[in-house]
Amino acid sequence: MQHLQQQHPQRQREEVATGTEWRMKLTLTDDTEDVSLDFGNEEELALSKAKIRHPLATFFHLFFRVSAIVTYLFCDWFSKSFVACFVVILLLLSFDFWSVKNVTGRLLVGLRWWNQIDEDGKSHWVYEAKKVPSSTAAPTEVEARIFWLGLIICPVIWTMFFFSTLFSLKLKWLALVIAGISLQAANLYGYVHCKLGGLKNLHKIAGSFPAQQMFQRDTSEGFQKTGLKGTGT
Repeated sequence: MQHLQQQHPQRQREEVATGTEWRMKLTLTDDTEDVSLDFGNEEELALSKAKIRHPLATFFHLFFRVSAIVTYLFCDWFSKSFVACFVVILLLLSFDFWSVKNVTGRLLVGLRWWNQIDEDGKSHWVYEAKKVPSSTAAPTEVEARIFWLGLIICPVIWTMFFFSTLFSLKLKWLALVIAGISLQAANLYGYVHCKLGGLKNLHKIAGSFPAQQMFQRDTSEGFQKTGLKGTGT
């Protein structure tokens, strides 16, 4: 009986040791599985951020405007005809204006602007932003950066061309440079208002702030006057 009583606690100790080893193995396997799943999710998120979902729209967003700038700089190397260079650059600027306004802005950043005329003959500018884009066609960070960089840098370059034509007295190119600035600045102006919420919201914010301050002053002064009258002083 004493021999059996001595063996019983030894078995209990062995069972406890095996149970702790089994639990340690489970925790190790769980930790390794969690780490591998986290690394997989980080890689998928990085790929989704770096992916360009609209390569054709991204290409044409930069193609026409960059081609117009390159043609303006090196047109004398290819042709000595001012009229031919003028027409080619103006066509490239027109294609750029149309594609950016109607196609690339809607696909790359989910923004759109246009002008419409109502029944009374009054023109109205409309600025829209897509609130909930679908997961399959949602713009990525790379596309948005390419869109805004191309939209901002190219008008700055045409502005530099404007001053260079004035200082070098090449006045025959001045009309073309002004056309390039106006066409590309119009898209920049429209999409900035789309991003900020449109002209109406800006006017409401700008107009409501001083009006609100004046209203608070009037109410505070009126409250003080009524309070003084009520006290009888």
